[in-house]
Amino acid sequence: MKIVQNKIYKNIAIISLVAMFFSCTNDTKKVRDLLADKNLPIGVATNAFHVYKDSGKMTSKLVTPLLHDFSNRKAHPYNEFPKGIKIVTFDNDGKDSTTITGNYALSYAKTRVSEIKGNVVVFNHTDKAKLETNQLFWDQKEKYFFTEDGFRLTTVNDTINGFGFESKQNLSQWILKDITGEIETKQE
Repeated sequence: MKIVQNKIYKNIAIISLVAMFFSCTNDTKKVRDLLADKNLPIGVATNAFHVYKDSGKMTSKLVTPLLHDFSNRKAHPYNEFPKGIKIVTFDNDGKDSTTITGNYALSYAKTRVSEIKGNVVVFNHTDKAKLETNQLFWDQKEKYFFTEDGFRLTTVNDTINGFGFESKQNLSQWILKDITGEIETKQE
């Protein structure tokens, strides 16, 4: 009697498991919508290293300990770098031209604008210019930096402090606002 009862329980368990497997569906649209509704990333990468190329030439590389991919957002897809970011852009000859680091970053896919926060440092290897600030916006399409936060710009000859900064991605052609410091100029 016990053997028959055990077989009945096993059969019930097997039938229940089979029914559960057939009732599950993995519709990717439903999964993406669920993740978006719960404000969860569609993907997470640790110790990510990403290389960007244009016409077969490496234009920049990105290194981050943690990447959250929120590309499942319909209106504003983005990537989040909660543990910091390091980006190195390359000059035409393949030389390091600019390194950008920060403690936290958001990069919006549609606008191609990134916000980098916390101990942001931009260093131009060719000109030895260095920008330090707590918040920086980077328009990747226009190759342009801007901030309304406090900054320190150090060049070979000058150290300039202020609030509000704009420049090209290679830290040239500045627009400086509310500045203090000594600036060497050439008279024409």
